Amino acid sequence: MPDVNRQIVLASRPEGEPTDDNFKLIESALPVAGDGEVLLRTIFLSLDPYMRGRMSAAKSYAEPVPIGGVMEGGAVSQVVESHHANFKKGDFVVGSTGWQTHSVAKGEALGKVSIDPAVAPLSTAVGVLGMPGMTAYTGLLNIGQPRPGETVVVAAASGAVGAIVGQIAKIKGARAIGIAGGKRKCDYVVNELGFDACIDHRDPDLAKLLAAACPAGIDVYFENVGGHVSEVVFPMLNNFARVPVCGLIAGYNDSAPPPGPNMAPALMRLILTRRLTLRGFIVSDFGSQRGEFLKDVSTWIAEGKIKYLEDVVTGLENAPRAFQGLLRGENFGKLVVRVAEPV
Repeated sequence: MPDVNRQIVLASRPEGEPTDDNFKLIESALPVAGDGEVLLRTIFLSLDPYMRGRMSAAKSYAEPVPIGGVMEGGAVSQVVESHHANFKKGDFVVGSTGWQTHSVAKGEALGKVSIDPAVAPLSTAVGVLGMPGMTAYTGLLNIGQPRPGETVVVAAASGAVGAIVGQIAKIKGARAIGIAGGKRKCDYVVNELGFDACIDHRDPDLAKLLAAACPAGIDVYFENVGGHVSEVVFPMLNNFARVPVCGLIAGYNDSAPPPGPNMAPALMRLILTRRLTLRGFIVSDFGSQRGEFLKDVSTWIAEGKIKYLEDVVTGLENAPRAFQGLLRGENFGKLVVRVAEPV
């Protein structure tokens, strides 16, 4: 085992899109595990849109990463040394251990990875069988509550969350309409994931194409994006439609509100007259459903009802560039960084 820990820290807060200068790769001494703690070696690091918010000092539901602090992120790790009764050397665990090759964590902050390798690989513990998959499952079923025959529209439909939302909607008997960036992603959403249709959000006829795909209107809109996609979708919502608000990636790099009309008065009128339900959520709101989520989604994967795609980048040093690409929609599938090989 190496005697250094490689870490990517926040060098400065970005103005607009993050750049290479906002990150710094440093080396430090290996951390030491104390009583009740375990020393971990990172195998797969998850890259997710919420991390952009952690780079900002703006008030949010979680504290920002301090300047000089290790970038926050979930990871699959392997136990190197354990001082906790629930873990032994060689175990695989998942936890928020950050952008680094090694970490120390309290045992209570970790979960054992118990994925059947015949069903899915280890990396899915931070993907379809991890936080993104659970976000899709809990947000759609608790807030969206799709019914057979209803129309569910999913923004960022080829992404880690959106892809699972649409497939669960189909399992529940609803129609699934995706919105994604580019023909390649839309083809994948329809031909591989089984959505009923997918529309390119860059198409100038987005509104017309979405209306044609949703002749009976929209009953559930799973919001991952915001921006111009929301402006097109909201007027098509039916009475009593439900909108789980998971993310607003279109505005994550904005340093000021975008120019253009203020949607708030029109949106408030829609909420009132169509009796809409909009609810923002964080996956931890439904933490008690983790066991149910793992059981259902593992079964659906084994039965071929849920498919997934991973975009794997090798090397911790490549995480900043990959993350910048994620915010521009350049990834195809769940973005993970292979930091090391399991032993």
